[in-house]
Amino acid sequence: MDTIISTHGLTKTYGTRPVVQDLELRVPTGCVYGFLGPNGAGKSTTMKMLLSLVRPTRGEVTIMGRPMNRSTRRELLGGIGSLIESPPGYGHLTGTENMRLIQRLLGLDDAQIDAAVGTVRLEKQLDKKVREFSLGMKQRLGIAMALARQPRILILDEPTNGFDPAGIEEIRALLRSLAESGVTVMVSCHLLGEIDRIATVLGILSGGRLVFQGTREQLFAASTPDLLIDTADPQRTASLIRPELLRGTHGRTLRLTGIDEPATARLVSELAGAGIDIYGVRRDEQTLEDVFMDVTAGGGL
Repeated sequence: MDTIISTHGLTKTYGTRPVVQDLELRVPTGCVYGFLGPNGAGKSTTMKMLLSLVRPTRGEVTIMGRPMNRSTRRELLGGIGSLIESPPGYGHLTGTENMRLIQRLLGLDDAQIDAAVGTVRLEKQLDKKVREFSLGMKQRLGIAMALARQPRILILDEPTNGFDPAGIEEIRALLRSLAESGVTVMVSCHLLGEIDRIATVLGILSGGRLVFQGTREQLFAASTPDLLIDTADPQRTASLIRPELLRGTHGRTLRLTGIDEPATARLVSELAGAGIDIYGVRRDEQTLEDVFMDVTAGGGL
């Protein structure tokens, strides 16, 4: 697929502290790009650099085939909608008044505003003042503001924050439908299960560096799931396995970590040669959270 967002050597440091280091992002056109990483990994800083809200220490950002710089910034941002950190909106104004401000600021027509509001199902709440909105309603308003200009790219930081399960499902369906219509969606979220359900491409940051980028299938292929060995004599079997490989024992089943297919074949052959009766050898099923912990060396979101 064509690439609509890319970076080359993108780096941000504050003093001597590196926050983002030599980032090489490649976001395909028309995908939902799930942006993951532990807290402090540099996700928000990266998104702000993509939007020219934070100036990189070095490196380049390319949007829709053009470099993001002072001369192109205004035009490129015209094709990008975003919701970063706190939802926008003036609390003393109603939802309608806030949307009219966006309309005048961007020179939009009524149909564009109505479509954006309808997309997030906020029509019946617009007469309330924003300070009376729940967090989920504020998020909806922020997404409506981001969608009003009918952007080619939508960049969202934690878009389901404050939503109940039904609201999360609505946003999930919205993001999928936007991608199907050709909008490129880049979304960060601490709920790995949500990203797993909507993202077609994943990027994972750890310590400010991109440790993985690709499809879900490629991510799972890059991680080695635990090996489970069922044996008649788990105690003796464990004594024949290197301690750093053994994660634990449950009944007659041993759990081993970090052992690939060739090493598995060698180990099974060695155990059989030692007279160990092996009832079964299998890989444990992995969730996205399991793989995430693996590729980030145990880093939490």
